[in-house]
Amino acid sequence: MGWLADETGLEKTAANYAPLTPLSHLRRAAEIHADRIALAYRGRHVRYADYMQRVTQLAAALAGRGIRPGDVIATLLPNIPAQAEAHFGVPACGAVLNTINTRLDAETIAYIFGHAGARMVLVDSALIPLAEAAIRRMTSVAPQIIEVTDTEAGHTPSGHYLGYEDLVAEGTPDFDWILPQDEWESLAINYTSGTTGRPKGVVYHHRGAYLATMANVIAWRMQLFPKMLTIVPLFHCNGWVQPWLVPMMGGTLVLCRDVNAKAIYDAIADEGVTHFGGAPIVLNTIINARPEDRRPFDHIVEVFTAGAPPPAATLAAIEPLGFNVTQVYGLTETYGPATECLWKPEWDSTTGEDRAALKARTGVAMAMLDAAAVHDSHGTPVPRDAAHLGEIAMRGNLVMKGYYKNPEATAEAFKGGWFRSGDIAYQTPDGYLKITDRAKDIIISGGENVSSVEVEGALMHHPAVSLCAVVAKPDDKWGEVPCAFVELKPGQTATEEELIRFARARLAGFATPKAVVFCDLPKTSTGKIQKFELRAVAKLMAQQQQTAQSA
Repeated sequence: MGWLADETGLEKTAANYAPLTPLSHLRRAAEIHADRIALAYRGRHVRYADYMQRVTQLAAALAGRGIRPGDVIATLLPNIPAQAEAHFGVPACGAVLNTINTRLDAETIAYIFGHAGARMVLVDSALIPLAEAAIRRMTSVAPQIIEVTDTEAGHTPSGHYLGYEDLVAEGTPDFDWILPQDEWESLAINYTSGTTGRPKGVVYHHRGAYLATMANVIAWRMQLFPKMLTIVPLFHCNGWVQPWLVPMMGGTLVLCRDVNAKAIYDAIADEGVTHFGGAPIVLNTIINARPEDRRPFDHIVEVFTAGAPPPAATLAAIEPLGFNVTQVYGLTETYGPATECLWKPEWDSTTGEDRAALKARTGVAMAMLDAAAVHDSHGTPVPRDAAHLGEIAMRGNLVMKGYYKNPEATAEAFKGGWFRSGDIAYQTPDGYLKITDRAKDIIISGGENVSSVEVEGALMHHPAVSLCAVVAKPDDKWGEVPCAFVELKPGQTATEEELIRFARARLAGFATPKAVVFCDLPKTSTGKIQKFELRAVAKLMAQQQQTAQSA
């Protein structure tokens, strides 16, 4: 169907077809950008020629130790050079990369080791006790520990395990990379956070990762030789595919182990960082930086932000500091960002709140995604009227292969031929999605739907508020009511009554928080607020309130 009348002799050959893989980006960069800086870390710089050699030696060493195509190699590493090298070295020997969240507990890591069947794990010296605790909990075959010692950070090896540098030294630089024969072959497996049960293994294929690198370059309006600061942990969606993306552009991956305002400003001033991605909390870190941590720079830094819709007040505050922020949206299941708030020229004249509100849109499908839409519970697209709510659904090459060893969850996620995100949104007449909440975060108070994102956005306008999260608190009369948890800016004060009054002036009565708690918000390694912990606190508050009333 759709063929020409006579296609005799027309077929895939080595001359006209090669499976798409992001590994090709580094092979090309080593050829044409050999002397350019590939990696920068704490004053140390690695040229592409040397990067290629180390990656090749890593792949050779793994193969020499019996690692075969399809085997899983895990990592427990922060954003350091070894983590970047693993993104190429592991798949270059045909293995599948499993970067594990370093903030997980030992029990969860033990489950991931066993479920993925990891043969080996590269572990930062500071995380050796965590890896050992995880292995002690395993009943299946445990992975071999390879210790990675971050000497630039002043660490010393434990001396109990084979060192990463010794492993790399075992490999030869003439090893012939094992490239995929089929672009559908598995490249990486990333485990979801698992806050409501066992984490699921999201499987990436070479084709999706390759196209995700291209989609991000387009959305980021990236030119040759960018300098990308790795604020997004490389264990999170493989750093939004940044380690694979940067070599395609001949750029520099600037590795950041410890994310704070000083590290960000230093990287921009000293390394000339042009791009980074991060959650809205990173934007707040920059906005609220101490004067002594700030450094002058004379260029605009392009920032992707995701994880939660950034409040309009945050966007309005960071732009004058030299950062152009683009809201993106995605999940582990979509290789990170899959939609972008594509800026329209006709919006250039907008200012203040109107400009910030436009920038806070969730956006439209990125270039390599087939489609992104808002569907009702029957899988039918909702009207594009900025009013009807539904679930964000996506399909195309930027969607995972599926969940490893979990066909039921895969079938549920792909029901109706679309990936179901679990995020609630509406769609504007011009096609832009706008998240209102996670499905589980919608607060239903007296029959009215309350968007926690809307309430959070209102509170963020208060000059004393640095960060806030709103969850449902059980209520005898209304079923549930909004409860706000707030972090204040250093040196700032506010009272519960003051913030409730402030919110009431901006929101409907049913959407106004009925309680405000001042605390340090629990966060994941990527800066997402862990609302499940706050829901537990709100539930306890309601129970204590009931007990007091009945006493």
